Amino acid sequence: MKHLPTLPPTLRLAFAAAILLVAASAAMTASADDAKTVSQPKTAKKLTGAELYAINCNRCHPERYPTEFTSGQWSTLMTHMRVRANLPAKQAKEILKYMKEEAGK
Repeated sequence: MKHLPTLPPTLRLAFAAAILLVAASAAMTASADDAKTVSQPKTAKKLTGAELYAINCNRCHPERYPTEFTSGQWSTLMTHMRVRANLPAKQAKEILKYMKEEAGK
């Protein structure tokens, strides 16, 4: 196996300095990108009651149509299902609003 010729000390030093500069630049760029991500949180799209219903309620049982129950019945059902499905209050309110509007009774 042939050995590579050794470089003069000055050239080795310049080469090492160049590698350090590239590594430092990459690290600074990565940390700047992380800072941008932290300082600018992504805004989530607000889901409608119908979308929340499709996402959450269909996980456990077939779809129920809003016209199957009255508004009062949907209020009672939603109280029960919010606990069973572990829904956040805002999502439960959006789903209930959708079900009541579509129930029409």
